[in-house]
Amino acid sequence: MLFTKMHGLGNSYVIFNQLEAEMDYQDYNQLARLVSDVNFGIGSDGIILIGSSEIADFQMRIFNVDGSEAKNCGNGLRCVAKILFDQKYATASTFTIETLGGVVSVELDIDNEKRVQYVTVDMGKPKLLKSMIPMQGDPITVAMNEPHAFGGDVYHITCVSIGNPHAIMFVDDVNDVPLDKIGPVIENSDLFPERINVGIVHVKNSREIDYRVWERGSGITMACGTGACAAVVAASLNDMLDRHLPITVHLPGGDLTVSWDEHGHLWKRGKVTYICHGELERDSYISGSMINEGNDFKQNGRV
Repeated sequence: MLFTKMHGLGNSYVIFNQLEAEMDYQDYNQLARLVSDVNFGIGSDGIILIGSSEIADFQMRIFNVDGSEAKNCGNGLRCVAKILFDQKYATASTFTIETLGGVVSVELDIDNEKRVQYVTVDMGKPKLLKSMIPMQGDPITVAMNEPHAFGGDVYHITCVSIGNPHAIMFVDDVNDVPLDKIGPVIENSDLFPERINVGIVHVKNSREIDYRVWERGSGITMACGTGACAAVVAASLNDMLDRHLPITVHLPGGDLTVSWDEHGHLWKRGKVTYICHGELERDSYISGSMINEGNDFKQNGRV
């Protein structure tokens, strides 16, 4: 079971390429839980499977730390785009990738030595109606700085879906907010039938924001591409940013640039990095010994 581990601004994924041969291990939900475990697995924010698609050039599936399948992942998309070009499955600098949230276009900045420097992803148009999040309430209204009680406290949230749903809150300092405490409360609120990602934003000026995120199914992560886009949309809708300018989003893992074009599409640009390539001990996963006897897990690293 060969894998590649990559990160986009510290948002790390273990990636399995199934373009040539599909793994005979099909319980991807369990595989994600086992692989992502920092003690008995490799440790990551989830796993990504690369495969063929009937409606795009390639397909990717994303599974979170808790085994749930995500609809989209901006940082994961950039990682997959780099792998596909580096391994010569993609020969052009622009191609499409199918996700559970829809088909996404990617553009690569390639230097003279054919190395990918940056990856830009067309994240599509944001979805704002409550029915699209989804969120309880009038289905044709927008949650714009809307007050709601979570855990006994009232928070004002703006909700946006970029394939993944996000509840965005504006604060004076993103580091002063106990995201580890309020994140899971909001994520699992009855207000959101499919749970939600929770982002906190400080608008520094008309072209810069600070952003931290609690991701549904994964917890606090170093970066979130769909969340960065949702934060820019939320801040623009609340007249805190100039939506006609590229916005720099400062995340714990580094910076992303997000642009909201005249056609309503969001474009996200950033770097991605390889961590290692390796091989998992297949029998440990097939037998489920990692669940029952964690110390039986083996990893044969080929870095």
